[in-house]
Amino acid sequence: MRKIYLVATAACALLFTGLATSSAADEELRKRIAPVGQVYLDGEAPAQVVADTGPRSGEQVYQTACFACHGTGALDAPKPGDASAWQARIDQGFDVMLRHSIEGFGNMPAMGTCMNCSEDEIAEAIRFMIKDI
Repeated sequence: MRKIYLVATAACALLFTGLATSSAADEELRKRIAPVGQVYLDGEAPAQVVADTGPRSGEQVYQTACFACHGTGALDAPKPGDASAWQARIDQGFDVMLRHSIEGFGNMPAMGTCMNCSEDEIAEAIRFMIKDI
């Protein structure tokens, strides 16, 4: 019985000694399982938010927010440069197209699902899509 106890104690010591050492793999594991966010209680100061670098171009907004529908024609979204698909919208005037894009209209969701876009960026995205018409 005593022999089993000594073997078990030695095995545990080796196990815990191995866990106590720090290696690159251990550090990588710690980084992968680290929390991805923080919770702030009322009255605590949140982390500072870094401001964007400025307004995005119409092409940048199109590529990040509009392409899913307008690049594929999903839900009857007119593709950039497709004069026949855009003409009825263009005939209503740019202000109406912009209002529909901001507020949503038919299959077009409000802000084109770009909730962090400014109204000016939405306008630039429209201009980008109709520039060759």
